[in-house]
Amino acid sequence: MEARAVVKGFQFCTWIDSEKVKRRPPTGSARFSRRLKEEQSKRQVLVAAAHLPKSNRHRHVAVDYSHWNPASTMESGNFLAHFDEAPVLKTKSQEIEPYLNGRCIYLVGMMGSGKTTVGKILSQALNYSFVDSDTFVEHEVGGKSVAEIFKLYGEGFFRDKETEALRKLSMMQRYVVSTGGGAVVRPVNWKCMQKGISVWLDVPLEALAQRIADVGTGSRPLLHHGPGDAYSKTFMRLSSLFEERGDAYANANARVSLENIVAKMGYRDVSNLSPAAIALEALQQIEWFLEEERGRARVF
Repeated sequence: MEARAVVKGFQFCTWIDSEKVKRRPPTGSARFSRRLKEEQSKRQVLVAAAHLPKSNRHRHVAVDYSHWNPASTMESGNFLAHFDEAPVLKTKSQEIEPYLNGRCIYLVGMMGSGKTTVGKILSQALNYSFVDSDTFVEHEVGGKSVAEIFKLYGEGFFRDKETEALRKLSMMQRYVVSTGGGAVVRPVNWKCMQKGISVWLDVPLEALAQRIADVGTGSRPLLHHGPGDAYSKTFMRLSSLFEERGDAYANANARVSLENIVAKMGYRDVSNLSPAAIALEALQQIEWFLEEERGRARVF
């Protein structure tokens, strides 16, 4: 009740209300298996060896993008996908949604990796609600921004509030949660996220640095300091942060590699990817995780 009351108090600015979207009933295991077999006949499934190091342990599923529209983009206002992308996202989400059993999806990754944008697309496709954990914390601290919280109270205070937010959200169902870039460093946060399904958005550091430098670092307290041009300063700091967090990100249940997506789609760099294409890959990797999970359940 405590968590639901807190979320309800700020839903007007941070989440998409899933009750406004008509939900489809679960489809049953037979239909799921049949569709999976049909899709597997069209896709090449590459399975990493079980003995790979932990940072490379995520299995990669190759999605068929042969009919994907590379020029499509997301509308900034309501995050509705291009008309060619929406049916694909919806079909995939309807296949996996019954097997999520209402579990939350936690998006993890470096700052600027697109967790909020992709998270809103996923929530709409799955008929879930969306919440940004940073915005949750801001609401809890009287509306102060993350940058203001860092300046006034320090990073430790913010991390404590972040853990408290994730604890409350872990008691909820049917949420896509965009987490802060540093949420992965605390084991207690993983205990909260393990109640749901975690997805790592893995974006090359060069692309992150350029993306952040283009919009400015003022809202990012861990970057907004030091001499030098915006790109170089941001890239160096991101590299340092990734050294600290890389292994923690690899704890996620699923990994969405933007470099793998561009390789399959024939693009030159990740900046050509639409958020909807990334969301589709996330759904595919979640589906693979669910299949692995079902397989382990049958064994035991």
